[in-house]
Amino acid sequence: MKTSSKPGLFAGPGGQNFAFTFVLVSSLFLLWGFCNGMIDVMDKHFQNELKLSLSQSAWVQFAHYLGYFLMAMPAGWLASRLGYRGGIVVGLLMVAAGGFWFIPATQISAFWAFLLGVCLIAAGLTFLETVANPYTTVLGPKQYSATRINLAQSCNGIGWIFGPLAGAAFFYSTNAEGQHTGGETLWIPYAGVAVVVVVLAVVFLKAPMPDIASQDEYHLDDEDADAAPAAVPNRPLALALLWANLLVLSASFGMIVTAIAMIFDADESHGLHVFLGSSITVLIIATIVFFVRRNALTSHSIWSHPHFSGATLAQFFYVAAQSGIFAYFINYMTSAAPIAISDKTASSLASVGFLCFLAGRFSGAAILAKFSAHTVAAFYALANILGCLLVVLKLGWISMISVFAIYFFMSIMFPTIFALGIHGLGARAKRASSYIVMAIMGGAIVPKLMGHIGDHYGIATGFLVPLTCFGFVAAYTLFWPRLSGAKHVVAPVKVGSH
Repeated sequence: MKTSSKPGLFAGPGGQNFAFTFVLVSSLFLLWGFCNGMIDVMDKHFQNELKLSLSQSAWVQFAHYLGYFLMAMPAGWLASRLGYRGGIVVGLLMVAAGGFWFIPATQISAFWAFLLGVCLIAAGLTFLETVANPYTTVLGPKQYSATRINLAQSCNGIGWIFGPLAGAAFFYSTNAEGQHTGGETLWIPYAGVAVVVVVLAVVFLKAPMPDIASQDEYHLDDEDADAAPAAVPNRPLALALLWANLLVLSASFGMIVTAIAMIFDADESHGLHVFLGSSITVLIIATIVFFVRRNALTSHSIWSHPHFSGATLAQFFYVAAQSGIFAYFINYMTSAAPIAISDKTASSLASVGFLCFLAGRFSGAAILAKFSAHTVAAFYALANILGCLLVVLKLGWISMISVFAIYFFMSIMFPTIFALGIHGLGARAKRASSYIVMAIMGGAIVPKLMGHIGDHYGIATGFLVPLTCFGFVAAYTLFWPRLSGAKHVVAPVKVGSH
């Protein structure tokens, strides 16, 4: 009789089974998806209530992703010291604080008050993203790391289905006279989230959560690392990718400066000048420091490994594409669809989009158990390039269906890029995770550009922006084997029977 020696999906090296811990951690992804789903519906709500343009409403996305940008490094630092459990509990309490803030924010009824609540919740979610993503990759055999993180992120897809439904119910609600009451009931779903996460925080304090490190395949944690660092393999490529990260970092700082400036001057044209000026200034300073310190890069730095530094860029552009498509989905359906669709119906259709997203996550997890992660991600990125092109061409029903197809093919990208980026980094995966989460700031910058194009040329033409972003993701995943030097490590290992 033949028995398979193939390891289980959640099997530990000592015979442990991490299935329960995995399910508990996966609940965090459902929370993340629910909150993000409401954000995407909130954009259109503020366009209607406050008479904002597409570009102006993108400040909702900016406030959301600003929380990630500001808290990613502190989250990584705290997770390294408190462990996975401590990082998760801190994140949950911050989400609760942001959720409860929406109660007074509704009474204040000012745009800045709602943006503050969005930013607070995102800051808490940053801790959960920084901790939970790498944790799922170590809760079993390394060859299934991409499969596990995609399964966990499938819960994210479930949350994204119900988030827009909650948003449609409370942000676009009406009273018996038919008057809009969304401004008065907007706090309800957020207060509900706050209560749930407080309960979750108590559960995580009591639950078993072993602190497991991934394998250090690049010898980053050798005891003699500081005494005798090895030469950096492919140093020119490592330095080029590091500078490219400085470029997007400069753009992120420029966006933050612009947001502060627009508190005092709301003129969008002035904001563009502030953005360009501040971004270029930061880039010049960063470039000078880069050239002065370039010889300090050693093989024991995570930045010396192109598969990691490339992942931060790929994640920046992927989240940029995703957030733009999610944010303007309702605008596309109400202005460019071949039939007349109301805001509320479009909000419900957003849940259909997230059903496609969820279907992609579950089917993607199964596909990733059979094929190399970078190969699958590359195919999905190329499919999204085609989908965006069909939207830009304004082909009626074909373009409308393509939007839902894009949701399906976006599904595995975030978790798979994450798994590819932290591959083989050992204990430093937590620090690497914080940088990849920090790259989510792409979702705060690029939707402004997409909205600007949409204001002037139509939102369908604005899909040229995510099309370009998916091009970078496709390049990263196609060249990942060369960047990592580990051609099939994240693909399943086929073990024979005996």
